[in-house]
Amino acid sequence: MASKRLLIWYALSMLALVPVRVFAGDWPHRRGPNLDGISSETQWLMRWPKDGPRRLWKASVGVGFSSITVRDGRVFTMGNRDNTDSVFCLDAESGKTLWKHSYSCPLDARFFEGGPTSTPTVDGEFVYTLSRQGDLFCFQAATGKIRWHKNVAKLTGAPVPGWGFASSPVVHGDMLLLNVGASGAAIDKNTGNVMWKSEAREAGYSTPIPCKAGDTELAIVTSGRAVFAVDIKTGKPKWQQRWLTRFGCNAADPIIADGQVFISAGYNRGAALFQLADGSLVWKNKDMQNHLNSCVLIDGCLYGFHGNADEETSLRCLEWKTGKLVWSHSGLGCGSLFAAGKKLIVLSEKGELLVAPASREGFKPSARAQVLTGKCWTVPVLANGRFYCRNAAGDVVCLDVRAGK
Repeated sequence: MASKRLLIWYALSMLALVPVRVFAGDWPHRRGPNLDGISSETQWLMRWPKDGPRRLWKASVGVGFSSITVRDGRVFTMGNRDNTDSVFCLDAESGKTLWKHSYSCPLDARFFEGGPTSTPTVDGEFVYTLSRQGDLFCFQAATGKIRWHKNVAKLTGAPVPGWGFASSPVVHGDMLLLNVGASGAAIDKNTGNVMWKSEAREAGYSTPIPCKAGDTELAIVTSGRAVFAVDIKTGKPKWQQRWLTRFGCNAADPIIADGQVFISAGYNRGAALFQLADGSLVWKNKDMQNHLNSCVLIDGCLYGFHGNADEETSLRCLEWKTGKLVWSHSGLGCGSLFAAGKKLIVLSEKGELLVAPASREGFKPSARAQVLTGKCWTVPVLANGRFYCRNAAGDVVCLDVRAGK
């Protein structure tokens, strides 16, 4: 018996020495694990050499504004070449293409470079993607094998919006929530069939955000004309508030906190805070106008880019409760940002990456480096100690900021 226990102990000891692939810092969805643009990673280098973090690799994925998602050592994004969209799966360590799926889709460069604007969503062993023309795919994440494919415009009868569908799929139980139609749609993630749909009107460009009001599960969806709180199970609006925007362009994702909903839009529209329970207005102003990318909320302050690409823009800090403008910093163009802990990670429109404390005292970078050229509107991400940044032309760079490397 003693020798048997010794053998078991020895086997367990050897098993403990086997390396296990753990990816606590994965970034499987647009805006991160919690759909709020905030990473929980802390073990990364916040100060860099003069020439910036070490570049691990560079890849070219085609024109577009799709961001990056990372799961189980795989990197996913989308791009367009020669009126053909491609979904890429790259190796996180080397940048090597593990698989690629391509299909016909017009570049559609209307007032911007064109290409995909939605970001892949990874859920377990599957990855979901949506094209601007409404082609919704479910792939095996490891191999790229198609599990199912539907066109959501044909499936729901909803028109393709002026700049194409931009919503990233959001997994909620067995549902894929999409900004399709007047106030969203839910697709069965296992089959691609419609679970519910809204009125066949033009959608907005933001991604639906699931949340709870009391015991009711809701999704906050913005069209070009209104903001809706819909019952996730049925798609029936619980409340809606009129929110007209020039060109119907509500592109920034809503933020939910403290039983309230924040939305923001460009083209001189501004921002507003609503009560989640009934949609009643808390405040609104024009001091935060998110053109494309969303704010992040840290310690009661909103940080985000104000203004449109064709006018003067600034990085700003706003109080959540009151909407009061705290500070404004210019010179970064129409950039984007996310946060890791209480640090802001900013990518300027011209490809400069900066790190600064999220502070009411102003924007004071502690690290900065030129990492890309060309137009950079796509928000960068941090996953497992690596920054991933891309430009409109489809250049993707992976930067190593792992502590101790």
